[in-house]
Amino acid sequence: MIDYRSDTVTRPTEGMRAAMMAAPVGDDVFQDDPTVNALEAKAAVMFGMEAALFAPSGTMTNQIAIKVHTNPGDEVVCDKLSHIYNYEGGGIASNSGCSVRLLDGDKGRFTHQMVLDSILPDDSHFPVTRLVSVENTSNKGGGVIWDDAEIELISRTCKKHGLGFHMDGARLFNALVETKQRTEYIGSMFDSISICLSKGLGCPVGSLLLGSKDFIRQAHRVRKVFGGGMRQVGILAGAGIYALDHHIDRLKEDHINARQLALALSEAEWVKHVVPVETNIIVVELADGENQQARLDELRAAGVLAMGFGPGKLRFVTHLDVTEAMIDQTISVINAMK
Repeated sequence: MIDYRSDTVTRPTEGMRAAMMAAPVGDDVFQDDPTVNALEAKAAVMFGMEAALFAPSGTMTNQIAIKVHTNPGDEVVCDKLSHIYNYEGGGIASNSGCSVRLLDGDKGRFTHQMVLDSILPDDSHFPVTRLVSVENTSNKGGGVIWDDAEIELISRTCKKHGLGFHMDGARLFNALVETKQRTEYIGSMFDSISICLSKGLGCPVGSLLLGSKDFIRQAHRVRKVFGGGMRQVGILAGAGIYALDHHIDRLKEDHINARQLALALSEAEWVKHVVPVETNIIVVELADGENQQARLDELRAAGVLAMGFGPGKLRFVTHLDVTEAMIDQTISVINAMK
């Protein structure tokens, strides 16, 4: 099967497996796993931030960040398409006791003026606006990239009004290989950043939360409460170090493959519209939207796995395990479908 359901389905490469098996380990709850410590230090330096924390998932790093930034009863500002709102099990409410101010942006991206307009008055009738979160790239927006200039304006707005500024950077490296922006510049814009190792970078598990030393000290405590304290996890951290060293630049290949696949889909009779592709996510609106499951079944029967992505929509995600030959084979399948 050619699996386009997500870039989370990748398997470790031989080089990554070797790095995992060679990694020295300790006990990360006691903070003495040398490979975890090396991974955290490497990521923090990469983004010009003081410290980092390794956790099992991007959902956990996002939810830890929200918990540290806020108090129960506060409000989190994010786009209506945000992963933290749509796909993290209601964690903002259940973990942090916060309400959410949803912005109606452009494919998951909003402006500094929208942030400014969302800040509530200092009045006991209202929750306290405490945190702004952006997602780069925007998953539900079709993998679109945020404009750096707008991020900088939002960052200034947050600083001026005393708001925390968090990035869900699950696919941040996909954005960075396209924009060629420096990681240190991105780090300077945010109070906290979550980066995922198990999507485009190809690790079997793991994400990192970046921030100040004090922020990460608090995050370490929250990770423990959330059940994210792990022991001899250097085996997994070794995969993360390998990925940061070897798998960032190759993301460009995924983007090239995605554009080729998108072109074929846009010419298919059964496709109404393809969201313009910027990175590795292709969102397709079906001409016969009510037959979404039938199209998924037809693709599966031909050896291609995709994902339903809302009413009448499919999502294809290219990744480390998708080759040029697989793209050619998938295009043949698409062309044969009527």
